[in-house]
Amino acid sequence: MYSRNVSAGFLIALFAFALCIPAAAQGTWTVEKTFHIGGEGGMDYITLDAKTNRLYVPRSTHTMVIDADSGKVVADVPGQKHNHGVAVVPEAGRGFISDGEGAVVIFDLKTNAVLGTLKAHPDADGIIYDKASGLVLVVSGDDGVLMTLKPDVDPKTGSLDPDIALGGKPEFLAADGAGKVYINLEDKNQVAVVDLKTRKVLAHWPVAPGGAPVGLSIDPEKHRLFVGCRNPQKLIVMSTDDGKVIADLPISAGVDATRFDGHQAFASCRDGKLHVAGETAPGKFDIQQVVTTAVGAKTMDADPEKHKIYLPTAEFEEAKPGTRPAAKPGTFMIIVVGRQ
Repeated sequence: MYSRNVSAGFLIALFAFALCIPAAAQGTWTVEKTFHIGGEGGMDYITLDAKTNRLYVPRSTHTMVIDADSGKVVADVPGQKHNHGVAVVPEAGRGFISDGEGAVVIFDLKTNAVLGTLKAHPDADGIIYDKASGLVLVVSGDDGVLMTLKPDVDPKTGSLDPDIALGGKPEFLAADGAGKVYINLEDKNQVAVVDLKTRKVLAHWPVAPGGAPVGLSIDPEKHRLFVGCRNPQKLIVMSTDDGKVIADLPISAGVDATRFDGHQAFASCRDGKLHVAGETAPGKFDIQQVVTTAVGAKTMDADPEKHKIYLPTAEFEEAKPGTRPAAKPGTFMIIVVGRQ
């Protein structure tokens, strides 16, 4: 009897402990520190190279390279006109900057020297590297196309591959590591599915009850997309198998990015809120936390290993009715959110 009771008690305790593991593993997210960096220019997508601990931050006409631990500016890549994002390709030793004036700027990851500039469609915006296909992927919002290029392209005489028409105005994109890329079409309220091997659009999936999709990230293991929508304001969880909307979660105003760290999904919003979503039961999602960051902290990148999120923003002037507030000169900063 004693042995049986002990065994039963042990099993109950073990089961209770197992139930607590996910919550304990996820922890609580909080603002840990703020890097006050300054410098001139605006800001858009921030990119982390976790292996080198470098943050790449487009500042309109130049791209800052910042140490992710100290916030120190270690380099500055010049030569852009209206930049948006950075894709890092360690295998090629190169970085690629999307310039909205119609270019992709190629630079050396070790020296940060500009190697060359390739002509692209205007409004070159979201940019990522897809290791599976070995391609840098760039979208043009104005012309509604996906552009691709090989990382070893000649930066002086090379050119981009033929365009892939998307049927709408793209904003950001996410690759599944198996030959497909998913692209938000902001004006169509859809996600376009592209087969990179055949270079064809396979489907257009509605994001309703969300709308105006901009932020996008992926959980390739569970085949899920996390779509940040501005109107209505939703974080949409979508299946990459068939485009089915699994969950729609309320978020605040001005989302511009989503990220997935292997356990939770994040949506960063212009109003200074970082929404943390998690799966509470198979196929069931909920907003588990809302972290107050700062006004304007609408883009981000994350380090899943160190459990850090980096959000660029600035201090802002008081806005006039119907206009966006202007950033105060020299107040650019990066907010670091960490898991406790």
